[in-house]
Amino acid sequence: MMLKEALSAGDCVAQQLAADAERYADLGRTLRSTSFNSALTVARGSSDHAASYCAYLIMARMGRVVASLPMSLVTLYKSPLATRDTLTIAISQSGQSPDVVEPIKYFRGGGATTVALVNDIDSPLAHAAEWAMPLHAGKETSVAATKSFITSLVAGARLVAHWQNDPELLAGLDALPDALRAAATVDWSPALEVLTPARNIMVVGRGISFPVALEAGLKFKETSALQAEAFSGAEIKHGPMALIDDGYPLLIFATRGPAQASLLQLAAEMRQRGARVLLAAPADVAERDLTLPVAATPDLDPIVAIQAFYVMAAHLSKARGLDPDKPRHLNKVTKTH
Repeated sequence: MMLKEALSAGDCVAQQLAADAERYADLGRTLRSTSFNSALTVARGSSDHAASYCAYLIMARMGRVVASLPMSLVTLYKSPLATRDTLTIAISQSGQSPDVVEPIKYFRGGGATTVALVNDIDSPLAHAAEWAMPLHAGKETSVAATKSFITSLVAGARLVAHWQNDPELLAGLDALPDALRAAATVDWSPALEVLTPARNIMVVGRGISFPVALEAGLKFKETSALQAEAFSGAEIKHGPMALIDDGYPLLIFATRGPAQASLLQLAAEMRQRGARVLLAAPADVAERDLTLPVAATPDLDPIVAIQAFYVMAAHLSKARGLDPDKPRHLNKVTKTH
């Protein structure tokens, strides 16, 4: 089911892009006409990784500083947070968890602009937000989020594209369904030989690719019981470097953009130290081990990159004797406070 749902992501994205066009345009006009002193994201798990991607786009393109809200400040500590002139974006597949819903209620009640990117449009989160934008991922049965994560990335990019009113990014979004279908056919089988017997791995990204490194690390843990940690390429030379020894596996997402050169250099340095590097990079990078698909514009590359990863991750789970649809100790909907 994980693989089937991952492969359906292109169709789900096509459905999302075909819907709610005027509502996204209205949201974009509202955001352009509103002055925000701060912006926050509210999410857990894979949705938090999607929120990190959305935050990166907002900071890079709109010049607004975005922070991830520690939800316990609202749900447990009852902190008196300033809410007016704040943009608060929640992302969730189920829209059920109280620690996602309560902050949106709190901030909306205090005068913030609240947006929910949510798959279940009849959920408590959707009802709590001023702007509820459906992901259109359809029912997701596998515990491991795939198509809902990809549609969350697209919804975040769509929000930013309409906020910026950027024709290039909007056109790039329109081309995503075909790009995702092509990404699902990219051969990442060389990774299976390295990762099937592995006990641990570092997943590395930087800038726009770091959110997908976080997501890949989570999927390694939940579907393959593989101890995985995600690091920025700028941080790995600090404490994490002490873990590197002969054969230590690293998966590096070197998507296009300003951070790519440093990631390619990191891959070369780690190989010299004896690490077993899986460098995922576009086809024009000769030293790549895995081919990264690309989108119409580099800011959308992470969306097609994670599609290629998901297909490999589903096969890896089975190669390690596990069922990717039934991760140990996990449920589809997690409710925390």
